[in-house]
Amino acid sequence: MTDGARILIVEARFYEDIADQLVRGCVQELTAKGAGYKRIIVPGILEIPAVVRYAVRTMELRATDHRYAGYVVLGCAIKGETDHYEHVCHETMSGVSRLVLDYSLALGNGILTCPTRELAMDRARTEGKNLGGKAARACLRMIEVKRELGL
Repeated sequence: MTDGARILIVEARFYEDIADQLVRGCVQELTAKGAGYKRIIVPGILEIPAVVRYAVRTMELRATDHRYAGYVVLGCAIKGETDHYEHVCHETMSGVSRLVLDYSLALGNGILTCPTRELAMDRARTEGKNLGGKAARACLRMIEVKRELGL
């Protein structure tokens, strides 16, 4: 049961309309399941792994009373004319994966990497694929798995 779990949402706002949809789906799901949350906004997806690490480090140092049971990362990269997209996507996903494995984090990944804005919006919209909501559900499930395993 994840009622009362506190979740950190790290959201990249580079594509604000897409981010709004991702956040809406995420917050609806967390609220429906009784989880609390804090939102932190970053400029783009490349900054997301750093903020998750900052939060983990702050808890390690006991520099805050805020304890997060899980994390949801949200954002979007849309392919452009240069190879910048590939570098940003790869580094972001690698950074997120490393954090999950190195620190045993319960994390839902709602970072979209799409070739077009239309595909990204379809995946983000709550009446579409609702990947923000799915990322929240993944996070909550991973919290449950950690508890089942005694972590």
